[in-house]
Amino acid sequence: MPVAQRLAPFGTTIFSEITRKALAHEAINLGQGFPDFEGPDFVKDAAARAMREHPNQYAPLAGIPTLTRAIADHWHARTGQDLDPSAQVTVTNGATEAIAASLLGLLNPGDEVVLFEPYYDSYRACIVLAGGTPRCVPLRWPDFRFDPEELARAITPRTRAILVNTPHNPTGRIFDESELRSIAELCHRHDLIAITDEVYEHLAYDAPHRSLAVLPGMGDRTITISSLGKTFSLTGWKIGWAIAPPDLTRAVRAAHQFLTFAVATPLQHGAAAALGAAEAFYADLAKDFRARRDLLCDALESLGFPIVRPQGGYFVIADHTGFSEVLDRRDDLGFCDALIERVGVAAIPPSFFYEHAELGRPFVRFAFCKREETLRAAIARLERIGEAFGSA
Repeated sequence: MPVAQRLAPFGTTIFSEITRKALAHEAINLGQGFPDFEGPDFVKDAAARAMREHPNQYAPLAGIPTLTRAIADHWHARTGQDLDPSAQVTVTNGATEAIAASLLGLLNPGDEVVLFEPYYDSYRACIVLAGGTPRCVPLRWPDFRFDPEELARAITPRTRAILVNTPHNPTGRIFDESELRSIAELCHRHDLIAITDEVYEHLAYDAPHRSLAVLPGMGDRTITISSLGKTFSLTGWKIGWAIAPPDLTRAVRAAHQFLTFAVATPLQHGAAAALGAAEAFYADLAKDFRARRDLLCDALESLGFPIVRPQGGYFVIADHTGFSEVLDRRDDLGFCDALIERVGVAAIPPSFFYEHAELGRPFVRFAFCKREETLRAAIARLERIGEAFGSA
């Protein structure tokens, strides 16, 4: 049976393809953004204890009260704002489901959503699944800032929402105060909803992260999405959440109830324990990831890759054109294939995160959310890149 027309253009996610190739060639995987180390024991112990003590049946649609209260407390600690956990917090099957539920709950056929490219690949697919139309505004090398006038021109009478990801995947940009204010001003002027993906909120290195929802008047028109996975290195748990005013929360839950209804109960208990971590945990987390970032970025620069050192997140974007010019295929996919086959390192071709794919073809995305020994092993292989590619 053929794939539905609305999904056919998206094919198989590039993450699955690169991981498959990496396994086939025994390459070190700096492609897909998951840690190759475990999350903290106190979080896993709390989930295991919950399993043994038998809260293993369906959780409430919005999440167990212990977790929704912990999310509200975490938000208050970050922003100073109070939330009603029963009316403003929804626990979802990862941030990806929160994004899907937000779009499915808000969009009517023909509505438009403005998003920034490159983007996390599910954004565009979820907009289309919801019957909407994506309108993309590029973040251009090397600073990956958007042009406010270009953003304004992307808004039409059919625009329903702006989707913002900060700290940004894959560029590592943290949108600054002026950028957030320009987005907020457009939301007020055109009566738009903001959907913000902030899963890398605690992985900020060289600039502070600020939530769009805290800007004046934005709390009433913003859905803020985050998750446990990135902060606590537990990406396989798929515990996410959406924070929104009651009317937007109703829209999120209207879709969530028919997507998954509830999220794994014992893992929610573990997530509640995680969000009770001391402030020192988050400071140490950012320090550790900054060291991983600098290890890989320093190596890439020494090898001759032009890079933009990311301000936050898991990833670094590098310009591969100086190396791939000797290849028959000079695009990012051709470079990544050769990198796997000849060098033994896997990375992601970012053109798959663009509507205008040509903007991403000169670049490659490396993940640094790995153990130091993994990064050093990958760097040792990358140091042979000139010899490997010189035989093309």
